Amino acid sequence: MTAIDPITVEVVGSSLNSVVEEMGEALVRASYSTNIKERRDCSTALFDKRGFTICQAEHIPMHLGSFIEFIPYIIESCGTDEIRPGDVFMGNDAYAGGATHLPDIVLAEPIFFERELVAWAINTAHHADFADRGHSHIFQEGIRIPPVRLYREGVLQEDLREVFLLNCQVPRERLSDINAQLAANRLGARRLNDLFAKYGREQMLAAWRALQDYSERKMRAGIAAIPDGVYRFSDTFDSNQYPASLEFDVAIGVEGDSMVLDFNAPAQVSAGLNMVYTSLLSACYYSVKSAVDPTILPNSGLARPLRIAAPKGSILNCVHPAAVDGRIAACQRVADLVHGALSQAIPDKVAAAGNGCCTGAIFNGVRSNGELWVYLETIGGGGGARPTGDGMSGIQVHLTNTSNLPVEAMEREYPLTLLRYELVDGSAGPGEFRGGMGIRRMYRVEEACRFVVEGSRLRSRPWGLAGGRHGAGSRFDLGDGPGAFSGTRDLEPGQIVAIETPGGGGYGPPADRSRAMARADLLDGRICKDEAHHIYGLEDGR
Repeated sequence: MTAIDPITVEVVGSSLNSVVEEMGEALVRASYSTNIKERRDCSTALFDKRGFTICQAEHIPMHLGSFIEFIPYIIESCGTDEIRPGDVFMGNDAYAGGATHLPDIVLAEPIFFERELVAWAINTAHHADFADRGHSHIFQEGIRIPPVRLYREGVLQEDLREVFLLNCQVPRERLSDINAQLAANRLGARRLNDLFAKYGREQMLAAWRALQDYSERKMRAGIAAIPDGVYRFSDTFDSNQYPASLEFDVAIGVEGDSMVLDFNAPAQVSAGLNMVYTSLLSACYYSVKSAVDPTILPNSGLARPLRIAAPKGSILNCVHPAAVDGRIAACQRVADLVHGALSQAIPDKVAAAGNGCCTGAIFNGVRSNGELWVYLETIGGGGGARPTGDGMSGIQVHLTNTSNLPVEAMEREYPLTLLRYELVDGSAGPGEFRGGMGIRRMYRVEEACRFVVEGSRLRSRPWGLAGGRHGAGSRFDLGDGPGAFSGTRDLEPGQIVAIETPGGGGYGPPADRSRAMARADLLDGRICKDEAHHIYGLEDGR
């Protein structure tokens, strides 16, 4: 085994990070749909030839779940001897290939150096399609594609592409976005070949092993700093896609430098809220890393000290043919569970609950020229207060990391008008440090369309820590009074839709320090009196 000096390891690691970030920028800039070019709902990564993560860009933690079984599935089904330069594999199925839901299309390209397979460039992008679907089981949720060759030795398999496009509502967008994904992987392959040419095969492989071992050591050191014991936490999961509130719980066992996360949840449901096991893995890897040591490099080494379990056939570890389209909602609650449990052991490293959901607004209709259109947006909310400061307002939290869709982009491309886009006063959880505020978006429909909103924290609330109070929950108003809404609604021109997302929980009791901070902020002009009243409960003149 080739020895390698630490400086070279650091330089190679930084170079790999630059490669995946450049891949991501290429994908965003070359894409066509607003969901990718504006909201950046995509991720890029490099894997070694066996299918272990070398480096993942800091995009969307949830997307790791779409990667970690994709390459192993290809290797098992094809064998490495049958993989050729110029092959490109495409897939999206949650049960055959390791993806997590059907709108996330994964493309993987093998990377060869001196005619030997050495690595894979891989990316996924959320295609804003497959709207207006049922979610009783996965067969309703869109076309299912196991990892198959879109390109075979550089030759496009046109029949496969045409089958895929025929099942899409907006095929022009899909084709353009797929081409952007192809370009991103090809860029990654070129950049990695340049690194192999510079450092040589043995040095590069040795650096990868060293980086993965380093992530393992850092994760073990972080876990070893946590007192041994079993830490339990439970939380309520509710969604407008399912009538009942459900209880999730976790027991996290820490022993030395290893950790076991044992989840319990109800049986999988006839709704698109279920998670396959790879979704659970990606949610746990992110949640533990962010609490234990956020500086750990995002590669497969960080997973080695962790053991993760959930009952098979449950919402958190579903089996075929459970629907999975809205799995991000349950994944967000997994993050809340992990952080809630670890807050008992390392309270100075864990924030209160953030908004805890990924509120989705989906409109689709037919343009005057007969073309279908689909508008998808996930809306952020409040972040949880931290032991050292207020929670951030109007952000995506935890497993999702997308940007907002600018008003100008939405109104230019879709028959919608945004009447209000603002933070929700009173949504932040009070505390020594307050939670972040949620978002209110109010749309006016300009042409007839169909609409669905998907959200959580309608009946439950983002919890506070150390005496901090909970944040406000979600509210949806479709013109017939606020409250939970489920199913699909036909909207006519002029109808108004209002969506309010949850705030974050507070940290510490809302006592004298909070009042002193509020008064200081008022004097500095950083917040207005109305905001101070809503956040801290202050009366005018106090």
